[in-house]
Amino acid sequence: MRRSTLALATATGAALLTAAALPATAQPTAHLAPTAAAQGAGLQEGTVGAAALLAKLKGCAQLSHGKYRTDEETSASVPVCGKNGAVFWKADMDIDCDGRTTSKCNADTDPWYQDDTAFHQSDGEPLSAERLPYVVVPSASGIWNYASAGIKGGGVVAVIYRDQVEYAVVGDTGPDKIIGEASYATARGLGIDPDPATGGTDSGVTYLLFKNSRATPIESHTDAVSRGDALAKKFLQDN
Repeated sequence: MRRSTLALATATGAALLTAAALPATAQPTAHLAPTAAAQGAGLQEGTVGAAALLAKLKGCAQLSHGKYRTDEETSASVPVCGKNGAVFWKADMDIDCDGRTTSKCNADTDPWYQDDTAFHQSDGEPLSAERLPYVVVPSASGIWNYASAGIKGGGVVAVIYRDQVEYAVVGDTGPDKIIGEASYATARGLGIDPDPATGGTDSGVTYLLFKNSRATPIESHTDAVSRGDALAKKFLQDN
């Protein structure tokens, strides 16, 4: 992950944590799509294709009061755009490994690791970046306030990359001037290198967030896909 604006000190205590098994009722739904992506089949969750969604996202009715950077060292070039029932942006993808400590996401694998997420599972525990596809939204600022736009924790997101569609949830918040970040599981499903220290992609990712939506429970990827497919169909009808 390339979130250079986050203090490394935040993750110092995380190295002492050990992975704990989730209660059976709180286990996030396993994300099985990476196998297909790794074999080159591409990822298509739901019935609405990437081309149909992207055709509705060619222009930008800018909602944000200014633009975001994709990384600390880049210039501000990414606006948050509005559509009927949704907001979207086109950016890069940095890797968020925050949340539950696992073999892939911990203080040893991620120099910026934090053992918490802004939004929690139904059992009160942090989300698992390794298992759950989730997207990071910028913290509220004078540029944009996600909550005021109808975006909430657990909100459903269509992540589009190279003709692939993956559904995720709003799972964490990040720096207030940087945009374009998603969990380890999100990247892996789309065939993007999920390594939190060196992975990600510099461009080509579209994040389509559906207003006033929420996967129930937030850790259920199956529910996110089901709701996402219905929301995507409605989005095409309304735009």
